[in-house]
Amino acid sequence: MATNFTGRRIGGLYFSGTELRDLLVAWLALGVAFTLFFAGGSAGIDRIVAAGVVLPLLVGLLTAGVAFLLHEIAHKVVAVRYDQVAEFRADNGMLFLAVASALLGFIFAAPGAVHHRGRLTPSEHGRIALAGPVVNLLLMVAFVPVLYAGILFGSEVLALIGERGVAINVFLAAFNLVPYGPLDGKTVMNWSRGVWAASFVPSVLLAVLLVFVLGLGFGGPF
Repeated sequence: MATNFTGRRIGGLYFSGTELRDLLVAWLALGVAFTLFFAGGSAGIDRIVAAGVVLPLLVGLLTAGVAFLLHEIAHKVVAVRYDQVAEFRADNGMLFLAVASALLGFIFAAPGAVHHRGRLTPSEHGRIALAGPVVNLLLMVAFVPVLYAGILFGSEVLALIGERGVAINVFLAAFNLVPYGPLDGKTVMNWSRGVWAASFVPSVLLAVLLVFVLGLGFGGPF
């Protein structure tokens, strides 16, 4: 039986029933995809099962899921500020691709987008696009104390949430700022090359250092 979602006003923003459904579906799909990815794809399913499935998935939802949700809501907040009608719509095909690619040991995540309509200047359009990556960079910083709290108190799960929260958010910021196709980076660059460079270059350098050099996020039991 299909679940019916009614529209709700949350924190001053109105979310339609369809939008809430799409956000939930994308949040769950990305939680699953990143859980599989960090476990090493299909080869790591045994470790996920051994950990009880629920805990690995919860880590995925609290890290990748939260990173995605707040990224998209940031786009919506700024769009609404500029008097846009803005709603998130999931791309089910891309969500399937995210899970399928994670099973193969890599990940490509483009779960959908906030669509908005109304008249915009290039700077307004650019600021709407920039909002998502900026929120991811702020979340990266917010997860650092979680990581150190896990280390301080000897909590492997808490440390893992902090570690993956840092890694996923810096990765999402850098990836979304790539100036290609429908990604945020192209819109930001069309608005201001200086703003784009000032956000993209540090994001890429941090992503390379933390994720690809130090391997942040790939530790832990699952």
